Amino acid sequence: MLMAIRLRGMDAGETLALSRAMTTSGRALAWPPAWHGLVVDKHSTGGVGDKVSLALAPALAACGCKVPMISGRGLGHTGGTLDKLEAIPGFRVSLSPEE
Repeated sequence: MLMAIRLRGMDAGETLALSRAMTTSGRALAWPPAWHGLVVDKHSTGGVGDKVSLALAPALAACGCKVPMISGRGLGHTGGTLDKLEAIPGFRVSLSPEE
């Protein structure tokens, strides 16, 4: 599919349809009403210097923010945030939605 999109492209309607299909697939998480205004996101494209997430998320949490940190893994030779966190003995990266 990705090769076909790369070679032929997608028009605006196709892009919209694909985006809507992706956003409605899987399970959507709903944050508790008490978290309103406290949920923040820090997104990273990864890379060799990808260290900001590891320090910023706990700092934001210490300030009362809720940082869901939906992260990726296996981002080339550097690894993703989850790969880095798994290197910490005892750190659990596979949490249930309730956790």
